[in-house]
Amino acid sequence: VQLQAYGGGLVQAGGYLRLSCAASGRTFNSYAKGWFRQAPGKEREFVGSISWSGDSTHYPDSVKGRFTISRDNAKNTVYLQMNSLKPEDTAVYYCAAARKLYSGSYQDDYDYWGQGTLVTVSS
Repeated sequence: VQLQAYGGGLVQAGGYLRLSCAASGRTFNSYAKGWFRQAPGKEREFVGSISWSGDSTHYPDSVKGRFTISRDNAKNTVYLQMNSLKPEDTAVYYCAAARKLYSGSYQDDYDYWGQGTLVTVSS
């Protein structure tokens, strides 16, 4: 069972990136998904989550209105569209899957974690 996040890179402030998280080894269609990030010297923090069907999403205030999570269960993939990026968005971004239909910001709710992808936003 593996989750792999990719799509990170270097972007200027105000720019955009789309991260993807592909699952292999099993189907995660009935699992809620989440994105987290960890900046250098800081704790890992919640970026957003999406329910198993995609009908419910949650975001912290820091990214609300700029980031959008979506999923394509046919492709076993979840996406994080990041717009209006700021230097403070610089971090390693991780995707995670929870064995429940709905999930939120609690990291303990998530059972599977992928390797991160680095996002660097220059000013």
